Amino acid sequence: MSTSAVSHLSPAYPARAPWGTAQKLRAWQQEALDTYLARHPRDFLAVATPGAGKTTFALRVASELLDARVVQAVTIVAPTEHLKQQWAEAANRVGIKIDPRFSGAQGTTSRDYTGIAVTYAGVAAHPMLHRRRVENRRTLVILDEIHHAGDALSWGEAIREAFEPATRRLALTGTPFRSDDNPIPFITYAPGPDGVPRSVADYTYGYGRALADQVVRPVIFLAYSGRMRWRTKAGDEVSATLGEPMTQDAIAQAWRT
Repeated sequence: MSTSAVSHLSPAYPARAPWGTAQKLRAWQQEALDTYLARHPRDFLAVATPGAGKTTFALRVASELLDARVVQAVTIVAPTEHLKQQWAEAANRVGIKIDPRFSGAQGTTSRDYTGIAVTYAGVAAHPMLHRRRVENRRTLVILDEIHHAGDALSWGEAIREAFEPATRRLALTGTPFRSDDNPIPFITYAPGPDGVPRSVADYTYGYGRALADQVVRPVIFLAYSGRMRWRTKAGDEVSATLGEPMTQDAIAQAWRT
């Protein structure tokens, strides 16, 4: 594996096709990488708007740590089976061989692989198995969309139990918050202006900056209003103003018009 291979990966892989890949990281990815390498943190939370290219950034970090022999292995944790497979494909493309078929029942993987890709549910089912793996080898754990680790209290507890001994943990998310009070493991919290604890990111790349960089497209919500008229099946002409209260019968008629 080499950083040169990662540099040829599309900045937004796997959202974009592998051909025509960029020759260098996007500005935010390079900035985040520089921040990471300057600090050498055990835990790092990168918050980047969806579609910005978190996968490429994380794999570059993994490649740097593997090349420097800071870690020997990589464990990638994703919310779904589909994302787990995508991560493995992206990693394999840059020379980091990841086994997406690893399971708790299997317990081991081929020496040909540098690491594994699993789901949060899979870790929750066998936390001690994963703990032994990171205890036996210096491991970087990439926690994709880490807010999902709080989906169930058992998940958060299992993730903490499994990966507490890990050499490095890299957490990624586009939404570093939850609507409930379930804590997200390995995340630092600090009181906000209202006194409510909020997650503290080590690097943030928000939607506004991504939009200015033309990394993402604008989202436009159009508000419609105005007077409308229609004729019923009985021949009666009906009018109403969109947005004002209407009877259920009038609403049904409007939808059918």
